[in-house]
Amino acid sequence: MNSLKDKRALVTGASRGLGKAMALSLARAGADVAITYEKSADKARQVMEEIEAMGRKAVAIQADSASPAAVRGAVTQTVAALGGLDILVNNAGIARGGMLEELSQEDIDAMINVNIRGLVIATQAALPHLGAGGRIINIGSCLAERVPMAGISVYAMTKSALLALTRGLARELGPKGVTVNLVHPGPTDSDMNPADGEGAEAQRQFIALGRYGKPDDVAAAVTFLAGPAAQHITGTGINVDGGVNA
Repeated sequence: MNSLKDKRALVTGASRGLGKAMALSLARAGADVAITYEKSADKARQVMEEIEAMGRKAVAIQADSASPAAVRGAVTQTVAALGGLDILVNNAGIARGGMLEELSQEDIDAMINVNIRGLVIATQAALPHLGAGGRIINIGSCLAERVPMAGISVYAMTKSALLALTRGLARELGPKGVTVNLVHPGPTDSDMNPADGEGAEAQRQFIALGRYGKPDDVAAAVTFLAGPAAQHITGTGINVDGGVNA
């Protein structure tokens, strides 16, 4: 499958988990792919090697998504390494659980800085490079519109902000032929939220299908939105949550 042949993608926060699955899926569809990582250099290198083994160009860029300068630099390095940019996947994100009265200022700032500001900065830096047919895909959460449990209010807030951003940017960028969409994962088996981890059973009770998703489930939705079949889809979200929000 080469629906993304000659396309150039940047996936933030993609050394492991959902981001890794997205990067590999885009590469399998024909795209050259850059990824960012914060600390996991060895894992990022492995992702890069897997992409290169498919015959695609790959680059791994160390960038803390809480740093505006690092985020802008990652976009610049991507364009230089791949010769341009067609697809931006804003995947980098962090979660800090706890009741609001218990959260530190550091925890609150960290989630806002990475989940909202970092995404906005990455998008702003990418805009000059995205032409007609360009894609921006933001990674939200099934918690963006419904919060079924206590202790995740601030995290859910940071993901709900992406709803307004995605819709607004769809209006701004529609005349350029650039689409902007959201993917909302539900409980997905990864090192951040393992299917056998603490609290997993409580989350499973909300899933209509009764089981955790896989990173490839989310990656498939991202790759679809990046491709030509999604050319008339913009300003909307796709839930990949097993029916959590049914």
